[in-house]
Amino acid sequence: MDSMQSFWPVSHRADDFWVCMSCLTEVFYGKVPMPDCPSCHGVSTYEGFTLESIREWGTEELIGKAVAAQEAAMVAQPAAEAAAPVEATD
Repeated sequence: MDSMQSFWPVSHRADDFWVCMSCLTEVFYGKVPMPDCPSCHGVSTYEGFTLESIREWGTEELIGKAVAAQEAAMVAQPAAEAAAPVEATD
């Protein structure tokens, strides 16, 4: 049975990338999975990083996941903004 992954949103900061420090193979942009890491099942093991810092120490696979996560968030964000109701002003 496939289950849908749930996420906790994380407020926007300079370090919007959240890396699982238990396995160092998962990175998420502006959110962390709940209840645990989908790869290693670590709980509360996330640290915030910028993309530049991930590029300094991360593997090519981790860097690729970070870039893909950021691109997916950027595509989803304009779609969500377009769907938001517009308030009338006087």
